[in-house]
Amino acid sequence: MATSLQPLIVICGATGVGKSKLGVELALGLANQGHSRWRGARIINADSMQVYAGLDVATNKISPAEQMGIDHLLMDFKQPGEQYLVGHWVHDAMQAIKETHNRDEIPIVVGGTSYWIQHLLFPNRLVSDGPPNPARDQHSGLFRSPELERSISQLPPDLLGLFDHLPEHAPPAVSHPDDALLLYKLLQALDEPVAARWHWRDTRKVLRALRIIKDQGRMPSEIINEQASTPLFPRYRTLCFWLHAEQSVLDRRLDERVDGMMKNGLLQEIRRIYENASFSAGIDGGRSNEHDGNKTTADFTLGIFQSIGYKEFYDYISDPNASREDLTDAVEKTKHATRKYAKRQISWLRNKLLPALHSVAAECRSKSSMATLYLLDTSGKWAITHKEHVSNVLSLVLGESWVSNVCQPAQMIMSAFLNEEELPDPMMLSPLARVMLSNVNEALSPSAVLEARRLVMCPVCTKNPSQPVMVEAAEWEAHRRTRLHRRLAAKTKERVFGTPRGNGAPECQPPGGPLPS
Repeated sequence: MATSLQPLIVICGATGVGKSKLGVELALGLANQGHSRWRGARIINADSMQVYAGLDVATNKISPAEQMGIDHLLMDFKQPGEQYLVGHWVHDAMQAIKETHNRDEIPIVVGGTSYWIQHLLFPNRLVSDGPPNPARDQHSGLFRSPELERSISQLPPDLLGLFDHLPEHAPPAVSHPDDALLLYKLLQALDEPVAARWHWRDTRKVLRALRIIKDQGRMPSEIINEQASTPLFPRYRTLCFWLHAEQSVLDRRLDERVDGMMKNGLLQEIRRIYENASFSAGIDGGRSNEHDGNKTTADFTLGIFQSIGYKEFYDYISDPNASREDLTDAVEKTKHATRKYAKRQISWLRNKLLPALHSVAAECRSKSSMATLYLLDTSGKWAITHKEHVSNVLSLVLGESWVSNVCQPAQMIMSAFLNEEELPDPMMLSPLARVMLSNVNEALSPSAVLEARRLVMCPVCTKNPSQPVMVEAAEWEAHRRTRLHRRLAAKTKERVFGTPRGNGAPECQPPGGPLPS
């Protein structure tokens, strides 16, 4: 059935499954085979680290040679220390999509940052999308909701002064913990539900929430609750390909890829970024100006310094006396972090994006192709080669299973989608698709997501009240069972009650009483 929405193709999935490869193959296929309306395709990067120049090996960027002449947009255009958030990317991606449609080409969004992709597909789900409240504040001339007005009027002088003069840049929590905690306390006083979502050390997100309050005159939680009452509807007629591999296969593949990255100059690349960053304005290699003895502290929450590899190798490259064992440890940390990141990516796709797409299908039953997702099994054997003639590249060359399980089905489905023909049943593509696409959770509303991400302070593990240990509420019981928590709880019991450690740890509850079960 024809719709007024423009078509968009999305390729998502965990790191190491071949997203870039499929994107190029679909774009080439469209250009070579021809179409009555679309003369080709352009690829729009949706990897939050590949927008930055540098760390081509660490972020596994597709090389110019592997791009095969296909335009790749929103890649390599930001400096390492620049702040580039989801709202910035959505704006830029929408502009790139519009320009691509105007060229009679199909935009193919490719990347593993599914959080970005989800906000591109579904409008009015970013807090900054909310309109200002029509209640004008006579003193400041800004729009402020009545509830926010009450909260501001009750602020103590230090927090009110901070609100009136918010810092231009978020203070690094590592080097300025007191400033970071004061910023967090301000958010707690003005919008406790949103403050409970972020760790006090996550100063950039805390400051962003405060800027929304100041600029829009409304609490982010107010906007989120309004969004929860609005049904999801996509910006584009969307075809999603979720590339997925069995976990054991993916874990082994990712470990091998890190080894390949080391052969392709990963260490040299990270060292070069570390050394060059100190000469860039406002950037110090992710380092703060504070020192603990001879050790420099670091801020890994800004720009490309967040990427996996930089943090894991930081201690090794910043220590002139680092040993071979330290290098081996850095490599193992990188492998562990990569596997962990892949699991988080899969979790987001299955628990966030997939339910959202199912919700759209339920709302638009008469337009079944409005937003459709297909899972393609990339678990087949991969041969890993290291191309000496292309620097900083780890090329993944797949066997025949790639053609039969991934490339051919994707080409066939894309053709039917662009011709607005009936699409095949996603469950019938493979046994893995049937498993992963079954028993999909109901899409959580924005307000439910806000509550689910709530953080609480652990009074036992917090040694310094000015630097509280925060735990996600959903993980509270698991945290209580950790070795460190039980050891500290036993020490607390012995100190307070004089009870020997062997008699068990006291019951520990977060501030505010027991959490709901």
